[in-house]
Amino acid sequence: MDKLIALVESSLFIIIPLLVAVAFLTYVERKVIAAMQRRVGPNVVGWFGLLQPLADGLKLLFKEPIIPTRSSPFLFLLAPVLIFGLSLSGWAVIPFGYKMVLSNMNVGILYLFAVSSLNVYAIMMAGWSSNSQYAFLGALRSAAQMVSYEVSIGLVLITVLLCAGSLNLTDIVLSQQRVWYVIPHFPMAVIFGISALAETNRVPFDLSEAESELVAGFNVEYSSLPFALFFLGEYANMILMSALGSILFLGGWLPPFACIPFTWVPGPLWFFMKMAALLFVFLWVRATFPRYRYDQLMRLGWKIFLPFSLIWVILTASVIVLYQAITG
Repeated sequence: MDKLIALVESSLFIIIPLLVAVAFLTYVERKVIAAMQRRVGPNVVGWFGLLQPLADGLKLLFKEPIIPTRSSPFLFLLAPVLIFGLSLSGWAVIPFGYKMVLSNMNVGILYLFAVSSLNVYAIMMAGWSSNSQYAFLGALRSAAQMVSYEVSIGLVLITVLLCAGSLNLTDIVLSQQRVWYVIPHFPMAVIFGISALAETNRVPFDLSEAESELVAGFNVEYSSLPFALFFLGEYANMILMSALGSILFLGGWLPPFACIPFTWVPGPLWFFMKMAALLFVFLWVRATFPRYRYDQLMRLGWKIFLPFSLIWVILTASVIVLYQAITG
């Protein structure tokens, strides 16, 4: 019983700050894009508009949930809950610092890959159960897009695992004490960043939510709290991808240089700063890049990223085997 209580407390210690971060990420996004477009952004509700996320959340909470007449009500309501739950469950294996992780499992990277793959089922469930052609087409687009770019992310993970020699996320971070993997594997870090944009359906790969042809994509029939769960799940996945990127390529909680001016900063603070930098890239891309056509999206994933990632994996494995043969 004591272990169960401790597990619940640890989970709440992660979930509650994550929900607050998701809420204020929407505020930061609107402020950053407004600054890039020479606008003001939220500035009425609260000091500098800081209470705008709270107002948006209360508005969605008190709106009437509408279920389409010919939909499948159970699956229709299950889909947003599943997406939101999956976006939270991935944080179970994310290390915020040394021995600061909810579940330090040896196959943590495989767990994350499996959880992210399950999002496809929730999106297809939402599109099909809505009984709407627009929602179903958006779900098909999103499923094809996520499956396509998961292949590239998988090859990126294989490259990092070959260098780290472990599937444990803590071991991956500790293996970067001499040099962060972003330096020797910079092309793969770029591929991971672009694939993360596609995986989270963000601009310029938000084709599943294209307003011009699909109105709003797979969540077009949702309102009130179910829509809020979709919204929270998308931003929680952005934060999760930023955390994973900082662990795989930026050394997690490790400082940039092992010298005194950097080592006095706590490890978790370094981790959050790196996450914030990667999240800013998400927002920056949205403010600057136009939406791709769907054929461009597929060509980039299958004809460019897949062959290049596969060649890089082969080169990495060859270099490692050659180094082990030379050093004995």
